[in-house]
Amino acid sequence: QVQLVESGGGLVQAGGSLRLSCATSGGTIVGLFAMGWFRQAPGKDREFVAALGVSGGAACYADSVKGRFTISRDNGKSTVYLQMNSLKPEDTAVYYCAARFGTAGELMADYQYRGQGTQVTVSS
Repeated sequence: QVQLVESGGGLVQAGGSLRLSCATSGGTIVGLFAMGWFRQAPGKDREFVAALGVSGGAACYADSVKGRFTISRDNGKSTVYLQMNSLKPEDTAVYYCAARFGTAGELMADYQYRGQGTQVTVSS
């Protein structure tokens, strides 16, 4: 059973940075999965943020975060990260980590596993 646990969320001022972590458990070899980050703001649909292909695969980003966010993985720690810089109030949301077999994608419904989320709040 693959379990994903997000951490690192919090309150930050606009222009600041946060690094989210997604720790996997259950013997997960994170390098075998495509990993994604998604977010959901109050009253809005869940949206794609970033994804990383199976170990060695390319990363892709939503246009709204390109150049500000970076997704990465540490296979030794079975952890995936989302480094968020130059944060804006519109980045406020609950951020979710997800894992899937096969190629990375932008639809959370295609991911077999997901975490419970971590809250990110950016004040203006």
